[in-house]
Order: sequence, then C-alpha cells, then structure tokens
Amino acid sequence: MEITMNPTENPRPHNSSDAGYTQLTNRRVVRISGPGADKFVQGQFSQHVDEVTQTQSLRATACTPKGRAYCVTRMVRHGQDLLMDLDAELADDTLSHLRKYLMLFRGTSMDVLPSARILGLIGKPAAITACGDAAESLSRPGQTLATGSGILIRIEDTSDQTARYEWWQLEGDQPLPEELPELSIAHWNASSISAGVPWLTAQTREAYVPQMLNLQHLQGVHFKKGCYTGQEVIARMHFLGQLKKSLFRLRFEGSDTAPEPGTRLLSEGKNVGEVVNAELTSEQAGEMLAVIRHDAQQGTLALEGMDSVTVTMQPLPYPVPEQQPATQADT
Repeated sequence: MEITMNPTENPRPHNSSDAGYTQLTNRRVVRISGPGADKFVQGQFSQHVDEVTQTQSLRATACTPKGRAYCVTRMVRHGQDLLMDLDAELADDTLSHLRKYLMLFRGTSMDVLPSARILGLIGKPAAITACGDAAESLSRPGQTLATGSGILIRIEDTSDQTARYEWWQLEGDQPLPEELPELSIAHWNASSISAGVPWLTAQTREAYVPQMLNLQHLQGVHFKKGCYTGQEVIARMHFLGQLKKSLFRLRFEGSDTAPEPGTRLLSEGKNVGEVVNAELTSEQAGEMLAVIRHDAQQGTLALEGMDSVTVTMQPLPYPVPEQQPATQADT
C-alpha cells in the first residue's frame, strides 16, 4: 500500500465534528490529596504543578527514567487537591508504579474516585446546553469553569475548528444532557484524532518520548521546571534539537477496520513509524495518528499488512515546527 504525503489536502473527517456528548467510560478520575500532593506531582510529571490552577487545566506525562511516557493525563485543580484522568486499561499499572514514589510523602494519598465520570462535549452549543451560558467564556484550550460539583474544561478543537470540552463530574449522579444526542466513544476518539491529540494504549505505553507525541504543542511539557523522572532525556531532546520523529495525522480509505496501534509504517522495506491511534469514521474510511521519522516525510510509505488501503497525509490543526525541513536540527 502506498501513502501519498500531501499536507495540502484536508477532507473533512466524517462525523468527528457532530454535536453531542460522550460518556467516557474508558477513563478513570484520580484524586491526589494531602500535604505532599504538589511536591509528588512535581517530581513525577512533565508539567509544572504551579501552573495548574483553579482556572487552568494542563496535560502532563509521567515517564520512565529513559524519558518514555507511560502515562498521558490531564491535571485539574480542585480545592487543595489535584485530579488527573487515566485510561481504564492502563490505570492499575500506572497507579502501582506511581505509588512507589508516593510512599515518600507521608499523609498524601492517590485514589480513584468511583463516583466520578467524564463527559466529552463536541460543539459550543453542546457545552452551553450542558453547563449554561458561562461556557461561552472558555475560549482556549486549558481554561476551566466550575459547574456546581463539576468542572468544565475547554480542550483542543477538531481540524475544522469545532470546539471540544471535557466535563468532569465529581458526583456521577448528575443528570445527563437529555437535549443532546449521545455519541459513541469511537466518535469521541475520532474527534481527538482530528484534533491531533494522542492517547496511550497497551501497545504504545513506554514507546515514545513526549515530544514524539507532539505533547510539547498540547500543553503537556514544561521545559523550565525542575527535575522529574525522565527530565534529562526530555530536556536534552528539546534543547539540543535531537527530535527525529513526531506525530502526524493521516486519513485511510478502503478498509472496514482501523489499523491497530503499533502497526508499522514502512519505507523501502524499513520501519519508519508506527500507528499510535486510529478510528473508523465511515464504513470504509477513517483517520489515524502515527509517529513517523521526519526524514521519511517525502518518501513512499506502506502500512504493513494492509496492502489494499490508501492513505493520505492530513495537516494537523496546530503547528509543529520540528517537522519542517527548514527548521529541523536533526537533518
């Protein structure tokens, strides 16, 4: 299967911008509380904890000592506590690993909130319907709004600039917005791919340094904070211009199944990248995010094991200067 790398084409992905809400039952909300909460988070995550405030929520990663991300999350301030979300499939392993460091902080706890849930909202009208006119005040990613026992967060728009939000409900018995259509998790995932926002799976956990997932462009990495696990590798890659591959968005057609995370992209028989996330958006088409070597952008690529599928490169809805040949320090 040949892949045409044409960043000027941008066909609208089917359904990813339809208005409505999704119950993100594949996510868990975790509360970190106690006197050492901020110090613990500061030492394990790539975000500066002081910049997570009552009005601003930011992404963060937790990494191995080699700088490989095993957790991609969002940090939310709730009173004196910090909240974060974890993929349900990876939550137990992630919490077990983090608790090895938490033991150093007496009186500090980290627990899943069983009654909490997250709703994904697509479209500004959906946010207003669910949370009232005050939702209009959220104009950029990371801004938050308190909504009774919940928190509304503006996140990244889809590629056609449809607004997206996450509504963190800390008490899950709140009524669902009956006026809005309920959308599937696959639908929400398609909107995330359209927005260029990746998530980790069992196949991609500990596979990438955060910059390879473009997280420095998604409010996920703070390069001027102090030391944290994996920081040396992440900082070196940033300050010495050593990033050689990063996240690209592609559209595939001619398949009724999406490629699995970890599926290899080949150039002249050599591995030059892997699928990170993919989702069908119609019966025979969909979109995916893949980490690809920068020096393979102009070559002919093949998606291993899917010879009948055609794939075209789509532009990301945010700039990635590292992918531009004129600014690449690694070419």
